[in-house]
Amino acid sequence: MIETVTNKTLEKLKYDLVREGLVSYETIEKAQELANAQNINIGQALINSNVIDEETLLKFLENKLHIPSVDLDDYTLDKNCLQYINVIDARKYKIIPLFKIENTLTVAMADPLDLFAIDKIMEKAECNIEPIISTETSILKIIDEYYKTPNTVGEIYTETTESGYDWHEELNNNEDLSDEHIQKIIRAILKQAILENKHEVYFAHTDDGLEITFKDKGAVYEKGFIPSVLTTSFVSKLKTLSNLDPSVSEIPQLGKLSFKVDDMILVASISSFPTVMGERIALKIYKPPVEFNSIIKDELKVQFIKNSLEKSGIILVCGAPLSGKTHVIYSLLNEIAKDKKNIMTIESVTKYDLPKINQCELNESIGFNLDKALRFIEFQSPQIIYIEGMMSKYDYISSLVFSNKTIITEFLAENMSELREKMAYSEVETFKSLVNCLIFIHSKDSIEVFDKSTIQKYLA
Repeated sequence: MIETVTNKTLEKLKYDLVREGLVSYETIEKAQELANAQNINIGQALINSNVIDEETLLKFLENKLHIPSVDLDDYTLDKNCLQYINVIDARKYKIIPLFKIENTLTVAMADPLDLFAIDKIMEKAECNIEPIISTETSILKIIDEYYKTPNTVGEIYTETTESGYDWHEELNNNEDLSDEHIQKIIRAILKQAILENKHEVYFAHTDDGLEITFKDKGAVYEKGFIPSVLTTSFVSKLKTLSNLDPSVSEIPQLGKLSFKVDDMILVASISSFPTVMGERIALKIYKPPVEFNSIIKDELKVQFIKNSLEKSGIILVCGAPLSGKTHVIYSLLNEIAKDKKNIMTIESVTKYDLPKINQCELNESIGFNLDKALRFIEFQSPQIIYIEGMMSKYDYISSLVFSNKTIITEFLAENMSELREKMAYSEVETFKSLVNCLIFIHSKDSIEVFDKSTIQKYLA
């Protein structure tokens, strides 16, 4: 269902425009009909019809509400305040943060009487909200400008959002089998996953068609079916977009899919796997890297991690599935890329291109697997190596440390107790002793950093 676009402020004051002599009653009624037909707010309908300009409307609201207005074209907002409002809420409520003094965040709003929006932003930002008025056009313009910066590009993942978006609308828009239509359906499904803050998407063959499910923290959410008549075309297009062979379905394949949500380019790894019902396809969507100190805000912890990279040993990043381990590691690699060191990675699929990092992608189909990569990478004389999903290659990693390498790798553990249990096995004893720095991700707002002595204490 498409959400109706309204502006509570203008709905309340629209007849005051008539009383002020700015528009006629008939004009208001026609504007209301136009707004309903085009799913825009009545103010935008008046502006689009050249009945009133934005500046006049803004001055009218300022005088009626006794709320100051701001011209965003000549305004430089405090970028540090972007963290209080994510990009989805900013666009949805036509709101942009300007500055924060003590416990009050001043925001520009096109609809300052939208108390629901103010309450929601207040709850998420955990501070008081002081609205001032600006035009919808200028707010949307500045949202596009500021939320494209590296510091905020990942915000789309950081808040759980009930978007109201439904990919079925794209499915029902057209019944043709064209590549263009199929591609729009794929994009709509992935957009809904992102807006709902779900990072795993699955497609499985059933008697009813291709079932779509989203997964989050172990819970599975059913999101409908691709009709049987579209299934073959859908799977073929999805695989083609991911550089997989659509003619092959009997063996597993691994690829990468790049897609856009609004103005943001995102990356997902894609895995196809044969089952008795047909191929099952799994996608994992990854956050783009951001400034490392926006993830770990304690400067002392950041400096300790950087110091740990200056000596041979292991930097171990731990957390539950989809806790953000790869996001943290990519952001760290991005941070240290400027240090003019030979940094290499060994990954199943590279998620984002990192400048000045030598990224290596495994290819099982030609025999270039993790064993071979670990055996030969030392000939490249790397100083720092990121190894994705080390699994059971503890001896290889330990031998690289003994060759004066610094290793960044990840380990799956729901909590510290589970990590302690997994690290108690004898085969990881040497590996464990080489860990100089442990980063444990409990949640996006709770990341612990442990030094060598603390590690030994916790994991003993």
